Amino acid sequence: MKPLIPRQAVSDLTIETLSGSWSLHDQNPTHFTLLAFYRGYHCPICKSYIQELNRVFKEFEQKGISVIAISSDSKERAHLAQTEWAIDQLEIGHSLTKEQAQYWGLFRSTGRGLTSIGVEEPENFSEPGLFLIQPDKTLYWSQVSTMPFARPHFKEILGAIDFVLKNNYPARGELI
Repeated sequence: MKPLIPRQAVSDLTIETLSGSWSLHDQNPTHFTLLAFYRGYHCPICKSYIQELNRVFKEFEQKGISVIAISSDSKERAHLAQTEWAIDQLEIGHSLTKEQAQYWGLFRSTGRGLTSIGVEEPENFSEPGLFLIQPDKTLYWSQVSTMPFARPHFKEILGAIDFVLKNNYPARGELI
């Protein structure tokens, strides 16, 4: 698995959403596209995280940032998440494949049965990751985790984006 490198082009990501097909290639934001990969319907931490992203969605939109939340959940589980979590602003992508997750450098886990909230974990699922993609489809920033804990807060990301835009701050981490 080859890591994604800031300032380098990323491949297109085409994913099914609850409202149809979505493609990174088709996104034309003023500043960035935010890809928020989450574990899925079974994850109570994802629930609060995606709800928070839904609450600040308009702030991202006002800054010229398109946003999508994506999981490896089935369409049915993604619909449950959207409905039960009251996600009314955010595009919900589903059916992320193992190959797509690997391309984005996401860790994968094996389901272990019922969760603390009584929801069955899928057989396999992807762990969280966040990516900011520039309009030219190059990677600006990424954060990937092996666990559902300690994720960046969206208000902090919004503040960082203000700094980046005000100071024309370049993408970092381009050297390996």
